[in-house]
Amino acid sequence: MKRLVAIIMLLAAAFMLRAQTSIRVDAPNLVAVSEQFNVTFVIEGEDSPTDFQWSPGDDFQLVWGPQRGSSTSVTIVNGKRSRTSQTTFTYVLMPKKEGRFTLPTATAKVGGKEISSSGGTVEVVSAQSGGSQGSSGASGGSSQESGSISDDDLFLRLTLSRTSAVVGEPINVSLKLYQRVSVAGFEDARFPSFNGFWSQEIQAPTNIEFTRENYNGSLYNSAILRTWTIIPQQSGDLEIEPAELVCLVNVRVATGGGSIFDSFFQDDYRTLRKRIYSKGYTVKVTPLPSGAPASFGGGVGTFTMNTALSAASLDAHDAGSLKVTVSGSGNVYLLEAPKVQFPPDFEVYDVKISDSPGAKVFEYPFIPRSPGDFEIGPVEYSYFDINTRKYVTLKSDVMPLSVARGTNTDSPNAGVINNVSRRDVRNLDSDIRYIVTKKPKFNSAGSGFAFSKTFWALAAALLLLWAAAFIALRRIGARRADVALTKNRKATAMARKKLAQAGVFLDKNLYTAFYEELHKALLGFVGDKLNMDLADMSKENISAELCSRGTPAQTAQEFTDLLDACEYARYSPDSGHEAMSEHYKKSLEVISEIDSAMKVNRKTRAGGAAAAARLLLLLPGAALRAQDSYPDSLWNAGTASYSDGRWDDALQAWKGIESLGVESADLYYNLGNAYFKTSDYAHAILFYERALKLNPSSADIKHNLQYAEEFIQDNIETVPEFFLAQWFRNLSRIFPRDVWAVLFLVLLAAALGLSLLFALGGTPARRKAGFFGGIAALLLCALCFAFSRMQYNQYINATDAIVTRAVTSVKSSPDSGSAKDLFVLHAGTKVRILDSVGEWMNVELPDGRQGWLPEADMEVI
Repeated sequence: MKRLVAIIMLLAAAFMLRAQTSIRVDAPNLVAVSEQFNVTFVIEGEDSPTDFQWSPGDDFQLVWGPQRGSSTSVTIVNGKRSRTSQTTFTYVLMPKKEGRFTLPTATAKVGGKEISSSGGTVEVVSAQSGGSQGSSGASGGSSQESGSISDDDLFLRLTLSRTSAVVGEPINVSLKLYQRVSVAGFEDARFPSFNGFWSQEIQAPTNIEFTRENYNGSLYNSAILRTWTIIPQQSGDLEIEPAELVCLVNVRVATGGGSIFDSFFQDDYRTLRKRIYSKGYTVKVTPLPSGAPASFGGGVGTFTMNTALSAASLDAHDAGSLKVTVSGSGNVYLLEAPKVQFPPDFEVYDVKISDSPGAKVFEYPFIPRSPGDFEIGPVEYSYFDINTRKYVTLKSDVMPLSVARGTNTDSPNAGVINNVSRRDVRNLDSDIRYIVTKKPKFNSAGSGFAFSKTFWALAAALLLLWAAAFIALRRIGARRADVALTKNRKATAMARKKLAQAGVFLDKNLYTAFYEELHKALLGFVGDKLNMDLADMSKENISAELCSRGTPAQTAQEFTDLLDACEYARYSPDSGHEAMSEHYKKSLEVISEIDSAMKVNRKTRAGGAAAAARLLLLLPGAALRAQDSYPDSLWNAGTASYSDGRWDDALQAWKGIESLGVESADLYYNLGNAYFKTSDYAHAILFYERALKLNPSSADIKHNLQYAEEFIQDNIETVPEFFLAQWFRNLSRIFPRDVWAVLFLVLLAAALGLSLLFALGGTPARRKAGFFGGIAALLLCALCFAFSRMQYNQYINATDAIVTRAVTSVKSSPDSGSAKDLFVLHAGTKVRILDSVGEWMNVELPDGRQGWLPEADMEVI
């Protein structure tokens, strides 16, 4: 204890020795010309000073002094006595002129050692108040004596550290009161509301303390009323309204009459209320430049980042945490939590956010559920640097974490069998589905297969083919029902059959039997072929009929010669085997020539119709083979840019394809994804809706549209639709309209075919199947036509639109001047267009409310 006391005494002695090495100067730093002020020199120590010397110099007039004052204190600690003395030398001075002057150095001797003072600085300003400028701040100027208060004697001053900034850049605001009067109190203070800014009050003193301040070359008593830090939240010219304050001022009033002693001993005052205003400001706020990184957290300023895990190793199912500290200068208060990528099997809880001076701490609690070696991060955080006017990305190192297998002491098999806890698969996050990378087929805008010229041509072709088939099949049926015609078709076969029997007789060299059979074959052939009775079969009739059916005259003559040879051989002696063979071969040749000649004649008559039918069938095929080429390079460039995270580049590439006048559901879908990634949710919804018009059955388009609608501000309740109409609409969206159109044509062909089966079926079963099958096909055909037509009408009718303006007011009439504001809509809301007047659209919300919007505030789907 004694040693501690000794140390304290030594420290005190050393302190006093240091204190005696100089002379402290107490003097105001700001005075007015002709104002008297005090300058005091203070010397502390054990010994009293001797031989003190100081002169005011040429800049100040000595009014009075010096006045010496002294005090002594004695301290006894543990029986040890210490003595401290303080000596002061006070002068009253008056400056001779304006300017900034340094007080001359004072010297003195303490304990035989000479010490000196440091030079103090005094600023002298002009005395413009017309009265005394004492430290109390209560001056009796001419304005007070006249019962009024000048704006130069009492005013508010609002100052901003800057009047131009970017969104998120902090601005320091100060509100000060300047006075040269006697202020007794304050009333009705109104401070700026800072609309469009985030604001935080930094200083709000309850006791107003005035200090002297030189403002525009005049001496004032000033006091800080409020200080704020404001951060602009939107771009544009933001107004800061003036501050207001009512000051209660004591004003001296001159009394009339009385003696001179009354005016000397009595002061009459009254209190005036004066409302004063500060200056208003317009802050020009520019938006942050585009191209912000995905890790941008809203920071504007200069920051650093530090990351730390609560532990480098944990047991499974034990809690841990990651702390990310972002510190620096800027809008620290508005920093958003950085996104941290944890391993998939970690349970991550809500981020805990805490503030510290100049920093923000984000704590991420987590619980690992499986053992193993994991890596967390790296954590990336981007901010906009005010100095370089660029985005800067801070990146931490990868943080390894070792998770050991924990033991379950509650289990009876602990240490023997590792219990496995089965859990449902949980969603870690949600996002839009990826783009379509496969090159789609582009169609001209407004075109498509459904209800196009090709569609109607194919439908007409089916009807013509049905008519042609009906006529052809009727003819076939008639031919089958005609016995003579049947004999005509089978004449050649029967003749060849009989000739085969004659050939048998030829091989056996049966002369009479051969010629009789040959004669029967020839007569039977010509009778069946020409539909002639036996009584009419004279050589002249046979020859004339054969020639009329297209048989050459020579062939007809050869046929009649064979008939003569057969009749002659029946009554003449045997002419030998060679003659029989020659007649047999000639019969085969003549029958074949007659049959061929008659077939050629029939084909010539039917050739025109067949050629016309083939041409009709080729026309749709030729139309279907005409395909437009699509810009592969722009599509591939957009896909590559999207994969690299360059959303704007992908958007420009795909917009270039759209500008060529082509469209595709996949193109609109990818455009919606690109707009979504750039946070333009209104245009993302617009292009998803356009894609859904072309392909209402796409699950990806429906998912992304529903997800994007979660980011819009308006939540409008939809009037419920009749369940049958909703069911019919949902059923029509199973396929796109072109698919329904193709199904319509297929079912139309089936219905026409079954109608032919009903009309020309040879049996009752076939006719029955054709009737019921045709009715079913016709009903399905009509349903497909209705579905395709419904989608086609929705496509061509521009009755739906998306609000693209950030905020817009719906008016009661198409007039921006006299119309009333009915309600407010935000970007991304879907409306139905009912009518248009000039540049105004009459729109209806899903809940039935109606109003008028400018055409420029929306885009038609």
